[in-house]
Amino acid sequence: MGLKVGLDLGSTAIKVVFVEHNEMIWKKSVPTAPGQEKIAADLVTEGLEALDRHRDDLQGIAVTGYGKGLVNGAQKTVDEVTANALGILLSANKARTVINIGGQDIKIIRLSETGKVSDFKMNDKCAAGTGRFFEVAGRILDTPVSEFGPLSRDADAPAKINSTCAVFAESEIVSLMAQGITKENIIQGLHESVARRIANLIGNREVAEEAYLDGGAANNYGLVTAVEYELCQDIHVLGHPQFTVAYGAAHSLGDS
Repeated sequence: MGLKVGLDLGSTAIKVVFVEHNEMIWKKSVPTAPGQEKIAADLVTEGLEALDRHRDDLQGIAVTGYGKGLVNGAQKTVDEVTANALGILLSANKARTVINIGGQDIKIIRLSETGKVSDFKMNDKCAAGTGRFFEVAGRILDTPVSEFGPLSRDADAPAKINSTCAVFAESEIVSLMAQGITKENIIQGLHESVARRIANLIGNREVAEEAYLDGGAANNYGLVTAVEYELCQDIHVLGHPQFTVAYGAAHSLGDS
């Protein structure tokens, strides 16, 4: 069983994982920028050096994500939904619903008992509620997204953010700041707004008991709590949710 590499070229970040014996042994994420093929190649080189391994040790490289068509020389290309489902299933084989918050979309993936994708739904092209939107909100609030969770704990009157369009929501945040609404209350309002958006996307479809929030935004426990409250059930999060898709891509190579 050789060393497998999964590359997830997303709209906001490029993630790489090295997998051996079904274990993720090295991982890294960097912001997406022009020249994605070189960035991906440099990440693979960096991983090999960090592990003190050689290219001859590679079983193969699989790519997924919005930029998957930009990488030449990969042994396999896999779509994001398939990679996400495989990554979740291998990490938590009881998972039945995956809510993935990507850089510019939200995906709802349902898995059968055999791990096959039984249903899939994605939001429209608006960036509201996605990773990109959280980054924009962070810039407006002059606050790293990594601090959103801790700050939201101090909210005492969450702001009402009603816009479903990212552009209008940005204007709404600026207006709330001008009114003197605290940063903590705006952030919690954002969490609750995104949770409602997820609930509306799910609609009247049943959410399986084993539901997972996935993607980099799942590291924000303030958002996780808001989604749990909106859906009235527990939501699980993997240890490294931003790498699930890359992990699944690596495993799509199979065993040698």
